[in-house]
Amino acid sequence: MSSLTPEELNNIGDMRFYVLGLGPIGCLLAHNLRSVLPRTHPVTLIQKTAKQAWTPQNAAAKITVENQGIQQSTGGFDIEVFDKHSGSGGGVRFNPTLSREESAGFTPSDGDLRTEPIEALFITTKAHSTAPALSHLAPRLTSRSTIVLLQNGMGLYEDLVQRIFRNPESRPHFILASNTHGAWLKSAFHVVHAGIGDITFGIVPDSRKRDFEIAMADESKPLYERSLALNDITNPDDSSFDQYRSLRHTVAVLRSLDALGCKWSPIADVQLAMRKKLVVNAIVNPLTAILGCRNGGLFKDESSQNMMRSVCEEAAAAFRAQIEADTQSWLDSLAPSVDQSQVPVGRIPKELGADALEREVLRVTQVTRGNMSSMLSDVRKSNPTEIDFLNGYLVRLGEQYNIPMPVNKALVQLVKMRCSIPIDQTF
Repeated sequence: MSSLTPEELNNIGDMRFYVLGLGPIGCLLAHNLRSVLPRTHPVTLIQKTAKQAWTPQNAAAKITVENQGIQQSTGGFDIEVFDKHSGSGGGVRFNPTLSREESAGFTPSDGDLRTEPIEALFITTKAHSTAPALSHLAPRLTSRSTIVLLQNGMGLYEDLVQRIFRNPESRPHFILASNTHGAWLKSAFHVVHAGIGDITFGIVPDSRKRDFEIAMADESKPLYERSLALNDITNPDDSSFDQYRSLRHTVAVLRSLDALGCKWSPIADVQLAMRKKLVVNAIVNPLTAILGCRNGGLFKDESSQNMMRSVCEEAAAAFRAQIEADTQSWLDSLAPSVDQSQVPVGRIPKELGADALEREVLRVTQVTRGNMSSMLSDVRKSNPTEIDFLNGYLVRLGEQYNIPMPVNKALVQLVKMRCSIPIDQTF
């Protein structure tokens, strides 16, 4: 973690930071961004429609975060609304002086639209909502933009590359983040920070082959003294500074979010954290959604323990196959003159073994025993779930490496069945 230095703030200039997805984590992130950035650096909240944007909290452009009964509020945001009239990814700056009815029927002029490129975009929407939202914003996202993905599940980055950003030359920079904070919305823009966690983030490897983690290979220092460095992304004297400027500044701002415990790590470490969290969510979320219980209701009986064990074993086998295939692909890329027997090849992380994954599931379930999972909440509200990016991702991974995934397949189908049956709210 590192506070923003005056020099870094000066380099950032008037760079605008956008937040898409104003649920509990999005509000928590926006609150902390606004807390560390001077008012000269705009923080813009994106809403889908003017009708959604029109609330008293929006009119005041204020977010409240509550922790252990203590409330802190931040203001100074501006709000941009997706514009249905624009084909250029444009947004309309929200005008709080209009009534709800006037906002819903407002037709913007060309001067009302914002169509300039987006430099930094933090996304905390549900995984299944991300691609449609980015499809709208894609005309404003360039190879110089930076996108931070902060969602449950895995496979979203690959999905976006396949569906929207297929050309690596025009693809934005991506940062993947794993979040362990617990939060829920008491009301619009009022988030309760119920569980203090951390955020680990890393940069997706550069399509132009720039090594953002070169400092970790500095053999002049012992391993424990090595750390990632902003200047390995770019610096003002770099001829490619403009290409990597938003990436450097976004990483610098993330590192400064001390209250969220943000840590910049090698992307391999982030993927490890994401895999562990994926397995926890792939067990707790579908089981609570199907059974209609809080997290603490699980694993008190042999049947749910067996279900947990099966998902952990399937996931561990798929992760092992994936890592072994990736390692072999890397070895095959080495020059023929390299003696592969002398190349140190990493082992499968012990944290991804079935026993370790099971212990992690039980640990998280105990810590969050009073919580209602996000998937159970979605089912009760008849909202789409993230099952395709949780167990669905594991199923696809198994298919790719010929690993049977019968329990994960069953959980996907059971959740989709549960979603197709209206819930009798009188129960």
